[in-house]
Amino acid sequence: MSIGIIGAGALGSNVARLLARNGVSATIANSRGPGTLAALVGELGPSIRAGTVNEAASADIVLVAVRWVDLEKALGGLPAWNGRVVIDGTNPVEFLDPDSPDAKDPNNPLAAYGIKAIDLGGKHSSEVFREFVPGARVVKAFNHLDVRLLPEPAVSGGQRVLFYSGDDVDAKAEVRKIIERTGHFPVDLGGLDIGGPLAGLPFGSLAGVGFIKI
Repeated sequence: MSIGIIGAGALGSNVARLLARNGVSATIANSRGPGTLAALVGELGPSIRAGTVNEAASADIVLVAVRWVDLEKALGGLPAWNGRVVIDGTNPVEFLDPDSPDAKDPNNPLAAYGIKAIDLGGKHSSEVFREFVPGARVVKAFNHLDVRLLPEPAVSGGQRVLFYSGDDVDAKAEVRKIIERTGHFPVDLGGLDIGGPLAGLPFGSLAGVGFIKI
């Protein structure tokens, strides 16, 4: 089962580290081309290779790890998904320039964290995300914790919990296998319409909550 990662920022690179530390192969890509990822793949070793976005998107399981505002550009024009598994690791937030008026907006409860929520018109994020990957089997995962924690699944004598949700049982089973292989403890939150909002940043009731399975 091949794995692709679209996006090599904080989330994509830390998931790649997590996979590499557990001997799981993957292809990682960004918008600037494989050459710009030489230092990262050099750090991670032979199990992680740099490729084009099309190459990463052609894997059996594809993690989308780009900023919300870049989704349309990153996913537009890719080959048909044809029932392949796509992991939605995104959250509907915009990262703010610290000198911008938005970063100092007293009506934005997230300004202190350098972000603001994006208005999705009453929809939850995976509901919108599905529109960018027609024909894919979407699973929400890897989005609810500080990404810097992902490469360290063992903590306090137990396993760090990772939530996942989706509407396709077989797709969820494949993502669960990845979570288990990397040493985390997977917890199924049900369908996307339930689990997605629960674990989605910034306002999900389980977002940012660091449970440990002892």
